[in-house]
Amino acid sequence: MSLELTEIPAGKIVLRGETVRVDAFLLAPHPVTRELYEAVAGEAPGAPAGPRTPVTDVSWKDAVRFCNLLSQAAGLTPCYTLGDDPDALDVACDGDADGYRLPTEAEWEHACRAGDDGVRYGELAEIAWYRGNSGGAVQPVATREPNAWGLHDMIGNVWEWCWDLYDPRVYGPYRVFRGGGAHDRSWGCQASARRKSHPAFHIDDLGFRPARGVSPPPGNGM
Repeated sequence: MSLELTEIPAGKIVLRGETVRVDAFLLAPHPVTRELYEAVAGEAPGAPAGPRTPVTDVSWKDAVRFCNLLSQAAGLTPCYTLGDDPDALDVACDGDADGYRLPTEAEWEHACRAGDDGVRYGELAEIAWYRGNSGGAVQPVATREPNAWGLHDMIGNVWEWCWDLYDPRVYGPYRVFRGGGAHDRSWGCQASARRKSHPAFHIDDLGFRPARGVSPPPGNGM
């Protein structure tokens, strides 16, 4: 089992006032669906919904475990080593592994913007499911307009977990999630919108999308 990914070109992103270099990488064109999550993990968390809706009620811990399971199913080397720490501070990522992983926050925003430095990459109602048009529920993926790099739902529908700690000096183990969700008003659905929570946190408009390095070792397919 493998997942079709979109190649994201290298570039630079200004993240909280600091310019960050982003290497080329691969990213899923939309959030992980309930259909895919069930196929890989056996069952999907949260309330039943359509198979093409984003999986929700997924914690950061759940997301990294799923990435490892998807890697194994595709015959790739898992990126993550998992431990027993309830705060998940013992989770390590092998940057040389060719498997699936969560994007970094810089990768996520670079991919979201797709070269656009505006508040968002298009008219909100055309690119996103948010409070104004979602009917109070997440909607099937890839049913709004994509950004310039062909990525859907980067803004709206579900927030998306990233790898990064939010601010360990202040918030300890809290991890970042980005992009806004189906319940958010317009100001919560921006390319720069970011929130945080404990890696065990889960809620009904929070999901994720996997990434991979752009140049896996020879002999391993996507």
